[in-house]
Amino acid sequence: MTTPRRSAGLLLYRRSEHGVEVLLGHMGGPFFAQKDAGAWSVPKGEYEPDEPAWEAARREFQEELGLPPPDGEAVPLGEVRQSNGKLVTAWAIEADLDPVTVVPGTFRMEWPPRSGRIQEFPELDRVEWLDLERARAVIVKAQAAFLDRLMEHSG
Repeated sequence: MTTPRRSAGLLLYRRSEHGVEVLLGHMGGPFFAQKDAGAWSVPKGEYEPDEPAWEAARREFQEELGLPPPDGEAVPLGEVRQSNGKLVTAWAIEADLDPVTVVPGTFRMEWPPRSGRIQEFPELDRVEWLDLERARAVIVKAQAAFLDRLMEHSG
């Protein structure tokens, strides 16, 4: 049996006149360009088994958003298994961030397929504050559990 791939991330949240809002990223690249539902995620990334998940979550936040992770109380949101088998661990931090300051990291892949052309795409092509109803409608299905756990914590 192979070891599942692991990702770790930080779910920023803030309180507004509309209630709790969370910061999610729309996954970049050609596969998600025309998708909305299931194409939004907690800013996260993969890490090796010898790296602590908390350190990976902070490193990946910096890599994905181009900004240092905020300080503040980190609320553990536990782990979920996505449909692709990946295990995702997340923490929530109450913080504010202006999405226009985000400078996303990039990845390279062959596109179009079998063309021999390597293109560069943003890890996240946009980052937005979403109320919980909108977030639940667009987040990767398994990650919706993080929203439930956040609400249990923040009341």
